[in-house]
Amino acid sequence: MPHPSRPRFGIMTAPSQVDYDDVLRVWREADAIPEIEHAWLFDHLMPIFGDPDGPVFEGWTLLAALAAHTRRLRVGVLVTSNRFRPPAMLAKIATTVDIVSGGRLDFGIGVGSRPGHPLARREYAAHGLPFHESAHAVASLAEACTVIRRLWTEAEPFDFHGVHHRLTGAFGNPKPVQRPHPPILIGGRSSATLRVVAEHADLWNIPGGGDIDDIAGRSALLDRYCTEIGRDPASVTRSIHLPVSYDRPGSARDAIGEAIDAGFRHIVLGLPSPYPAGVARWITDELISPSA
Repeated sequence: MPHPSRPRFGIMTAPSQVDYDDVLRVWREADAIPEIEHAWLFDHLMPIFGDPDGPVFEGWTLLAALAAHTRRLRVGVLVTSNRFRPPAMLAKIATTVDIVSGGRLDFGIGVGSRPGHPLARREYAAHGLPFHESAHAVASLAEACTVIRRLWTEAEPFDFHGVHHRLTGAFGNPKPVQRPHPPILIGGRSSATLRVVAEHADLWNIPGGGDIDDIAGRSALLDRYCTEIGRDPASVTRSIHLPVSYDRPGSARDAIGEAIDAGFRHIVLGLPSPYPAGVARWITDELISPSA
């Protein structure tokens, strides 16, 4: 993917502590505003903020519904937990969303959850899912990316015998609308994950809102890993997720400016709930237009 010359802005609406109609309203409004080019959900099965017993929607199911109700926005999950779904199943789910959206999926994936987050670990035990240590999870992500790309692109069934994933007679039909496949966005900041990014990603996303020098250092490390494997570092678009405060838009404007100066051209603005009326237009007028 070529490095974009201008920043491209999007929104993220965490599907937690909200109603479906609230998220749908924001996405429909954003779909009518050309300055907002992409929209994202997150991938958690239980709340990680607010009421720990509050509502949270399954990300890919909700994404399919929102894709059917929008026409222009690129859509995705920021980012899918590779720990939740076998890669062949995830490839099928993502293909379905790409078809439903008419080829507007950006495929976001990552190792899955933050082990240090006080609420992130409980969703695994609550759903009967294993939570492996980090080295296992990163290696599993690398294999998953290989499997998913092959399912999207190969015309004949294949076997895959990895350390963490084993498939016999794997085949994807139908294929995604996008050719050769939907863009792959990998989220994360660890050195091990950045090596997977260098090998597999079209876009790399990192959470913002912290020390921009540290974030820029992570980007420089990704440059090095790309160079080591003979890949042009500019072929990986740099993406950042920035939290928004409705009461302090100036803080978000400053963070956007710092991110753009550091080479990030794919900006995801995290919208806290409850969403004010007209929030997509507010985001555009207050944050996107002054920064574009």
